[in-house]
Amino acid sequence: MADQFLNYINGKWLAARSKSTFENRNPANRNDLIGRFPSSDAADADAAVQAAKQAFASWRLVPAPKRGEILYRVGELLKKHKEELARIETREMGKVLKETRGDVQEGIDCAFLNAGEGRRLFGQTTPAELPNKFAMSVRAPIGVCALITPWNFPLAIPTWKLFPALICGNTVVLKPAEDTPQTAARLVEILNQAGVPPGVVNLVHGRGEEVGAALVRHKDVQLVSFTGSAAVGRDIAASCGQSLKRVSLELGGKNAQIVMDDADIDLAIEGALWGAFGTTGQRCTATSRLIVHRNVTKKITDALVERARKIKIGDGLDESVEMGPLINQAAREKVLRYVDIGKQEGARLLTGGAVADSAKCADGYFFQPTIFDQVRPHMRIAQEEIFGPVLSIIEIGSFEEAIEVLNGTAYGLSSSIYTNDVARAFRAMRDIEAGITDVNGPTIGAEVH
Repeated sequence: MADQFLNYINGKWLAARSKSTFENRNPANRNDLIGRFPSSDAADADAAVQAAKQAFASWRLVPAPKRGEILYRVGELLKKHKEELARIETREMGKVLKETRGDVQEGIDCAFLNAGEGRRLFGQTTPAELPNKFAMSVRAPIGVCALITPWNFPLAIPTWKLFPALICGNTVVLKPAEDTPQTAARLVEILNQAGVPPGVVNLVHGRGEEVGAALVRHKDVQLVSFTGSAAVGRDIAASCGQSLKRVSLELGGKNAQIVMDDADIDLAIEGALWGAFGTTGQRCTATSRLIVHRNVTKKITDALVERARKIKIGDGLDESVEMGPLINQAAREKVLRYVDIGKQEGARLLTGGAVADSAKCADGYFFQPTIFDQVRPHMRIAQEEIFGPVLSIIEIGSFEEAIEVLNGTAYGLSSSIYTNDVARAFRAMRDIEAGITDVNGPTIGAEVH
């Protein structure tokens, strides 16, 4: 029998009111049933919101340094259970242990950072315009926060949302992705163990169309934080705008790495491989486009193809594996569609482009590392988010053309440039239209602060 998991509402583990459940299976081995989770609906979401609303009255009055002490204990518990959590993640979403250990470490770092913020919730004093008047600002909690998180960083991203909300005195309802519910359940167990009071953190499993939508629309939710697709983000922004909720969105990317002809070529190749094929390309900051100066295109392309063909694919729990599966069948079908689109548009497929068919990959959602060249900036594979291990190489002849190509999409999340020209690097930081620009580093990676 598979394990039966529950929602966590007002300090109690509860089944969905409908008693309905959904299965959670290992994407590296569809025969591995991890457990059954509550298929919740609006009634469960409402119960969680009401619990959070009730708990807010007392949690907001707990001194912020005391809230910080609880988060510090959370960080210590995450450290203690790091390997266990990493293995839960790898089994649940597929990426290799090296990456899931990093994911858990981000959660640990986030706990300690926000614990310290409990003594740094500064306000301001400012001169008043009128005599005998004193003016100041202080930070105040907002209320109930709905946190809707994705499957690709199933521990790190919930902590990025949870811990700042908690240290500021807010209460939360967490709705994790259906593909990675166990990691969220284990995180909530740790929060409970650290001393977070009942009702302050609530966990509701289920489909985004049911639970997520109910939370976004709920009149007692004051803030919505969502990480996911741009299409869903637009709908959430529109809904929150209508009800004047605060909203935080982190959506898609079509990130590019520029390689100029004066770059350290070996370093650029390493960055492109890690950026394109780490997490099987399933990061919002993944390197989807490689914009290369024509003077070094052949050297870089040949090396990338050779290296990509040697990447070891398999179950991420095997320490020797370098790339795990895609998250589910729908994701693999989407990547296959984009491979066909690339061919039809006239791009040249250099390697990959197919389901990984070795015996050890037969029961999972594996896909070969895929590289196209002769890609033009207007092609769909250079414009639309694929969210898989597909890299498009675009040749350019100048720095100015590279910047124009990089900025020529609807996205502006992450970017990088490889060059040994310091002035050119600073021009890139100025002219690239993206929230993140790395110099001589890949498009992926995070700093907790």
